[in-house]
Amino acid sequence: MATVSVIIPTFNRAEKVIRAISSVLSQDFSDCEIIVVDDGSMDGTKHALANFRSKIKYIYHSSNMGVSAARNTGIEKSTAEFISFLDSDDYWLPEKLAEQIAFFKRNPKVLVCQTEEIWIRNGRRVNPQKKHLKPSGDIFVPSLKLCLVSPSAVMLKRSVLKQAGLFDESLPACEDYDLWLRISCRYPVCLIKRPLVVREGGHPDQLSARYKGMDRFRIKSLVKLIKSGVLNERQLQSTYKELSKKCRIYSKGCLKRGKVREGTFYLILPELVENIPNLNLPPGSKVFMDHEDSEIR
Repeated sequence: MATVSVIIPTFNRAEKVIRAISSVLSQDFSDCEIIVVDDGSMDGTKHALANFRSKIKYIYHSSNMGVSAARNTGIEKSTAEFISFLDSDDYWLPEKLAEQIAFFKRNPKVLVCQTEEIWIRNGRRVNPQKKHLKPSGDIFVPSLKLCLVSPSAVMLKRSVLKQAGLFDESLPACEDYDLWLRISCRYPVCLIKRPLVVREGGHPDQLSARYKGMDRFRIKSLVKLIKSGVLNERQLQSTYKELSKKCRIYSKGCLKRGKVREGTFYLILPELVENIPNLNLPPGSKVFMDHEDSEIR
C-alpha cells in the first residue's frame, strides 16, 4: 500500500491535468498512488490520459457532479494513510511530497500541514495580498474571514477526514472554506514555509469566476458549523461575529439591488441562528443556493 494518495479532480482541462500528473510523477518521493477523477470531461481528457493509465488510477464520472463529488470519489477510492489533493490547473515542485512526509516524521502528533505557494495570475507571477498570508497552528479564527488552506498545498492523515467529514457536495463553491473550517476547529494546521506548489488563476472556468455572491456559500458554512455543536465557546463567539459581519454586508448588497426579501432574510439570519437553537434550514435552502444569477459579489 502506498504512503500517500494523491487525488486530482479534473473537468475539461486535458492539457493542464497532464502537467499536474507529470509534476506528481516527478516527485522526489515516489511512494504514492495517483487517483485522477474525471468529472464528466468532454474535451478529450480520457484520450489524453491514455499514456498514463499504467501510472494512475483513472475514474470517470458519467456526468459533471462538481469538484466536491470528484474529490470525495477520490478519497473513497484511496488507500494510503496520508492524502494530498492537487487541482488540475496547479502543479507541484519536485520536493513537495518529500518535504511534507519528512515534516510529519519530525512532528508525529501533527495531522495536517500545508506548504507555501507560488501564485500565477493570467500568466504572470503575483504576490499574495497580506490577507492571504497563511498562519500556522490554530488557524480557525483567521480562517473564518476567508479560506487560508489551499487544497493543492495540503497533506493530511486519513483519520482527519473520518472525524471532520468529506467535502460538502451541496455547495457549488466555497467547499474548501467549509471543509478547512471543520478541520481547523478540531486540529492545528501547520505550515511549511517553502513554496512548493504553483497555483494558476484567472481562468474563466474557475468557480470564483463562475459564481457571484460567493459569501452566501460561506454564510451557509458558518450556520452549519454553529449548529454542529463541535465549537468551543471562543470559537463559537468568533463564528457568530463573522456570520453577523458577512450577513450584514451581503444583505446590504441585496437591498441595494432591490432584492428586499433576500436582503431582509440575511439581515435577520444571525439573530435567528443564535436565538432559535432548532432552526432548520435544509441543505438546498433557496436563500442559500438559488441565486446564481445574482449581481452581488
